[in-house]
Amino acid sequence: MKKKTLLISIGFIIIVTGLGTTVASLLFNRPIHARTPEFIYIDEDDSADSVYLKMERNLSASNLTGFKLLARFRGYTVHPGAYRMNAGLNTLQIYRMLRSGHQTPVKLVVPSVRTLGQLARAVSRQIMADSASIAALLSDSVYCDSLGYTAETLPAFFIPNTYEVYWNMTARAFVGRMQKEYNRFWNESRLNKAKAIGLTPVEVSTLASIVEEETANKAEKPQVAGLYLNRLRIGMPLQADPTVKFALQDFGLRRILFKHLEVESPYNTYKHAGLPPGPIRIPSVEGLESVLNYSRHSYIYMCAKEDFSGTHNFATTLSQHLANARRYQAALNRLQK
Repeated sequence: MKKKTLLISIGFIIIVTGLGTTVASLLFNRPIHARTPEFIYIDEDDSADSVYLKMERNLSASNLTGFKLLARFRGYTVHPGAYRMNAGLNTLQIYRMLRSGHQTPVKLVVPSVRTLGQLARAVSRQIMADSASIAALLSDSVYCDSLGYTAETLPAFFIPNTYEVYWNMTARAFVGRMQKEYNRFWNESRLNKAKAIGLTPVEVSTLASIVEEETANKAEKPQVAGLYLNRLRIGMPLQADPTVKFALQDFGLRRILFKHLEVESPYNTYKHAGLPPGPIRIPSVEGLESVLNYSRHSYIYMCAKEDFSGTHNFATTLSQHLANARRYQAALNRLQK
């Protein structure tokens, strides 16, 4: 009898030990086989089953039995977000991360682009909100008015940079974050610089957008900004070709002809003095700083250099400017032969 009892006890221990070993192998195995850390992106409409499928497809995960058992007996509410996974994580760690919604911040690059539509598309590729929801919000005049902007001035609201965000942000959350970054950028020091120039932040952005369309040369931007500020001070029309392209919505124009200058638009700075109604693109921080820290000089004319370097010859008198223009035209004529 004692021998039989001993055998039963030993068998029970073996069974319990076996179950414990099995459970341990299910909970502490490493199911991810991706060679490098990868993100899994969980959407609002994902279910537990679709999360399993994403783990298998995107992370090369296998043997998710332990995760499924935990989800079944301890519960699993799907939390949208971006989660960074690597091969070192075990099943229990993965479960706890996804169950708690402990997502990983991602980098959001807000670019300097020409249109709000381009901005919406670029941002939507980096966060959960789709381009349609972002574009709809940015075109909502009532919402824009609540921010203190119009359709014309809204491009000044965005400060291009790289930000750390959570991937599951909505369109409204994105705009809310941009508002915080705008207020952070326009600190007391920059506001004082804008005031000293005689411009508002929106006007600084408007001028910066013209400067950036005029030149891609970093060193030249403050000089171009100073030239346009000189024109504003003496009441001379800006006569900026990029504003004419914007008025025509033809950004591919290589040369502005007299017929183009006839377009009737508040953005035609050949016809209308002063700044246009708003930015003609979302200017970069570099462009904004080029206006705030513009070069002091007496130039009021500029013409593309005849070496086609993308930079300009500057002049203080019309005669100097016409001489520069003749050299450039001659270089164009030689190029076309």
